[in-house]
Formats: sequence, C-alpha cells, structure tokens
Amino acid sequence: MISLPLTLGTSPLRKTCLLKFLVVDIQSAYNVILGRPTLNAFRAIISTYHMKIMFPIIGGVGEAQADTLQTRKCYVEAIKKGKKRGLEETLGEENCNKRGKDSIPSPEPKEDAPDMVQPVEELITVELIPGNVGKVTKIGSKMKKDVRDQVVNYLRKNKDIFTWTPQDLEGIDPGVITHLLLDW
Repeated sequence: MISLPLTLGTSPLRKTCLLKFLVVDIQSAYNVILGRPTLNAFRAIISTYHMKIMFPIIGGVGEAQADTLQTRKCYVEAIKKGKKRGLEETLGEENCNKRGKDSIPSPEPKEDAPDMVQPVEELITVELIPGNVGKVTKIGSKMKKDVRDQVVNYLRKNKDIFTWTPQDLEGIDPGVITHLLLDW
C-alpha cells in the first residue's frame, strides 16, 4: 500500500486528502478505483445519475463531475478486456457513440438474454448438518473430489456461523433485524 494525496474538484472549490492505495498488477480499464474509504475521507455524496461527487469544503461545496466521453471509453475497454479473459457473454454495447456524444447510454434488454443469471456450472446440494435437509448450501460440481471434500468439511466445521432464522442471530438487538411496515 502507498499513501498519495488525491485532489477532487477545481479551484477554488477543491479538496485534497491523503489516501492509501493498494497497488495491484492486473489488466484493467481503470487507473484507480475509489471506494468507500475515499468517499468517507472526503465526506462525499455521490449521484450516479448525475455522474457527480459533491463534498464539503471550507465556505461551500466542492464537486467533481465525470467526463461522460471518457466514462464510455472505459466501459467499452472493460468489456473488451472481459472478452479477452473469456467472458464472451458480457452484456453491453461496444459502440458507445451511436447515441450521440453527450448522452449516457441506458441498458437495453436483449431479446435472447436470459431473465435470470444462471450459474456457470451445475450445483451440488450439501447438508451442513447430515440428516437435516433444512440446513443446506450449494457448491460447484466441477471441483476435484479431494477439493470438494475439503470444502464440504470446512463448511461443516464452521456450520455455526450460518444463520437460518432471526432467532439464530444471538446477541443482536431484534430492533436491528426486524422489518416493520410503517402505516403513514
């Protein structure tokens, strides 16, 4: 990890914070991915619809606006790199400019696209407590037998971390896990 100063916004409505970045050696369409730690450091509010980040500064509000053309280029590049890695079924448009320079493309359902995401392989049902068909999970079927046995043993050894009902969440205030429908 390295620490670098990051400046958002344009003068005079800008802010700089010292942030930690994890450097990874992988192919990506992005130079950097800013996550929750960055947003929290800037006390930022994001609007994906407006492609804008707003953050408090002394005497006002700073903002960083996305470059829509660059965003579309990154999206197309990410799809191309995904296809190179064998993800041929990535949904999306490769020609991002066909709607015009200033428009943001919206996803359009494809006629042959499945209604639901399907697993990449058949799944095997595993009883975490042998004989208890109510406490099961699923794992992939393409694992080698010895790896599958290790995974099943690990899951069974740690079966106490799974919760099946709200009553299994011991020590948690029911107010945190209870959903109430409010009548206005």
